[in-house]
Amino acid sequence: MLSEKGLEKTKVSDVVQEAGVAQGTFYLYYQSKNALIPAIADNMLQYMLNQMKTHISPQDTFFDQMEKIVGITFETTHLYREVLGLCYSGMAVTGAFLEWEEIYKPYYHWLEERIAAAQLKGEIRRDMRVDMIAKIVVEMMEGVAEQVYLFEESSSNALIYQQELMAFVKRALTP
Repeated sequence: MLSEKGLEKTKVSDVVQEAGVAQGTFYLYYQSKNALIPAIADNMLQYMLNQMKTHISPQDTFFDQMEKIVGITFETTHLYREVLGLCYSGMAVTGAFLEWEEIYKPYYHWLEERIAAAQLKGEIRRDMRVDMIAKIVVEMMEGVAEQVYLFEESSSNALIYQQELMAFVKRALTP
């Protein structure tokens, strides 16, 4: 409903009616409708991270893991494409960018573990900071996926974008 009406036109009464809860119950959990935005963003990220934890094995090579991570990032962006714009505009309106970074901490940490393990195995370069590689890779993956599903007329090139992104990551990280 928020993605259909937009944040400004949606009322708390609309949200609680759609959710089937009392308005008082809503206010026990959220201070305002704007407080829903970080919760929605957290839900999307938790979904994506759970998909990754389910489908990615530490025994896979780093680049096999990355291919799965890229695929899941694209799938999640496609699945949540209507809601993503709402989240970004809501975060801009509410100024909740620090909350956004808090939401991402578990994802960054999980990816950092994979990067550090790959560095120890000699699969990727050791001369780069794990924390920064994780953030750069996440930003690239999400940026490219959003380009495909939010800004292009057709998503028919999604697979090509994924392949080019992986080729770029391999060139950047291979020792």
